[in-house]
Amino acid sequence: MKIKALYFTLIVLLLASCGGAKKITNIEEASAKQVIASHKAASPDFKTLAGRMKLMYETEDEMQRITVSLRMEKDKHIWVKASILGITIAKVLITPTRVSYYETIGNTYFEGDFALLGEWLGTPINFQQTQNLLLGQSIFTLNPSDYKNEIFQNKFKLLPKQQPQNFIHSLFLNPDNLKIASETLSQPNDDRVLSIRYGVYQNLEGQYFPKDITINTSEKGKMTKIEINYRKIDLNVNVGFPFKIPQGYEEIHLN
Repeated sequence: MKIKALYFTLIVLLLASCGGAKKITNIEEASAKQVIASHKAASPDFKTLAGRMKLMYETEDEMQRITVSLRMEKDKHIWVKASILGITIAKVLITPTRVSYYETIGNTYFEGDFALLGEWLGTPINFQQTQNLLLGQSIFTLNPSDYKNEIFQNKFKLLPKQQPQNFIHSLFLNPDNLKIASETLSQPNDDRVLSIRYGVYQNLEGQYFPKDITINTSEKGKMTKIEINYRKIDLNVNVGFPFKIPQGYEEIHLN
C-alpha cells in the first residue's frame, strides 16, 4: 500500500509542470473536491481550434469511415465537415442554441435544436456536453458536495454519493493529467447506456487534448459505436465557419 501511495504521489507531482491542472499532493487521501477542481483546471484554454480526424460510425445497419475537419471557437461554435475521398458529404454547425446540418448524398438538411445530435449519438446531448466530449472533460456538471472519490485500478474514481433515480453515473480520471479516462451513464428505466472512453492524450502547448475517443451507446437494444482519432490539432489559428444550405435540399423533420 505504501508503494502504491508513493507511485500515485510521484505521478501527480508531475502536474506542476503541466500549467493547467492543480497539484494534488496526497493521492490516497485526495477528496472529491480536490479531484474535481483539478479536472476543471485541466480544461484546455484556447480561443480557436482547427483539427483533422478519422471517424468511424457504426450501427447495426451501417458502417462508415470518413475524414472529418473540425473547427471550434470555444463556447461559441463547433463546425464539422465530413468527407470521403476528398468529396464533402456533410457539414454541421453547432452553436449553444442551434444545430444546422446538411448532407449531399440524399440532399437533405436540418435546422433546429439538439434533437438531431441526440439521435446520432443515441442519447440526449447539448452544446457544452458536445464540446466537453471532444476535449476530454466530463459531460456532466460535477458538484463536489455530491460526489465521493476513491482509487480504483490506478485511477481516480468519482461516483455520486447518492445515485439519482434512473441515473447511474461513474467517472474515471487519469492521475497524471486529471483528464477523463472513461465516463459512463446508465438509465435502466429507459434501457439506455452511454459509455465514453479515451485513449492516450497529446500535450499541446502545455495542455492535454484527446487523441482517441470511443463512444458506445445503447438504447432499447439499438447500438451505436463512434471511434474518433485526432490526426492533427492547431490552436489559436484563424478559422471561419462557412455554412450555407444548398438550394433544393429537403428538410429533415424529427419525430
